[in-house]
Amino acid sequence: MITQYIPVVLAFALAAVVAGMLVGLSSFLGRGRLRGTRTRDTYESGMPLLGSSRKRVSVRFFVVAMVFIVFDVEVAFLFPWAVSVRGLLAEGNSAVLLDGLIFLVVLVIGYAYLWREGAFDWSRRRSES
Repeated sequence: MITQYIPVVLAFALAAVVAGMLVGLSSFLGRGRLRGTRTRDTYESGMPLLGSSRKRVSVRFFVVAMVFIVFDVEVAFLFPWAVSVRGLLAEGNSAVLLDGLIFLVVLVIGYAYLWREGAFDWSRRRSES
């Protein structure tokens, strides 16, 4: 029985060795190789900085980013449910359909609330928010 776990243990050991080698090589090869002001600049896809990296960003940007992440995760959970609901309904499990519909109703209520609060309206000026 214990011999069945040998491949799993070997895979974990190999992953640990590779991770350790990568961390060790990056600290050995990367430390102190490039000194200067350019190494402390904010990275912008290799392009020179267009302005200060400490400038203020509107809170509306972060709200939209969080809303996108929430709805993206919701859709990620909705997809496997939609794939498996036909098989579960064929087995006579109708509770899964009700659970999914409740989930969608809560999602639509949240979307309507955000729409009413103006979270998706980019045309409002900063003084109104």
